[in-house]
Amino acid sequence: MQFKTIAHVKTCYPEKFGVPRQPGLVDEAWGELVFEPDFRITDSVRELGNFSHLWVIFVFHQAIREDWKATVRPPRLGGNEKVGVFASRSPFRPNPIGLSCVKLEHVDLAQDEAPVLRLSGVDLVDGTPILDIKPYIPYADSLAHAQGGFASEMPVKRRVLWADAVDTELDEATKSLIQNTLALDPRPAYQQDAASREYGCLIAGWNVKWVVDEDAIVISSCHIV
Repeated sequence: MQFKTIAHVKTCYPEKFGVPRQPGLVDEAWGELVFEPDFRITDSVRELGNFSHLWVIFVFHQAIREDWKATVRPPRLGGNEKVGVFASRSPFRPNPIGLSCVKLEHVDLAQDEAPVLRLSGVDLVDGTPILDIKPYIPYADSLAHAQGGFASEMPVKRRVLWADAVDTELDEATKSLIQNTLALDPRPAYQQDAASREYGCLIAGWNVKWVVDEDAIVISSCHIV
């Protein structure tokens, strides 16, 4: 089997660290799906704008390995307990393929690379290759009585505070994006007890540094890249 990359996404997350671990957790997380030239055909997205959400099938291009393991350690279980790789959404799989349900904000037909799909709620790193998109169908894709196994509940969000010395002259949308991204505590599960360590991640063109103080994320600095 051979697959063609039909598009790439441009997102607010230029690196893996900090990207939400599931779609829809950060409403402000934006993305633009830009088709490759061979697939840049307006007719291919006809009627797509009538759907509110999309399934995006993509490649974990930063997690490609020669081998794979039958078990993984999900962050939701503290990084200590093993589950089968097929009982997880780990990027380290026999085939590094991912699936995300994202909100379609707008089908942009006005720019040179049109059609461009404006997305929100993404959990994709910038530059992710896209294999396919499909419309989300509520009556078939939303199952009220489905069971979520060890991930049956939303992750607990931490409080996010800004240190007094931090210049917070950000627009409200970017500030909210940063806060809601860090509230998910993107630290690796095995570092959850490293309270004194300073972390940094890039979000929407800002280099954000932060520490964990008891139950809160404290942003210690925030500078444009």
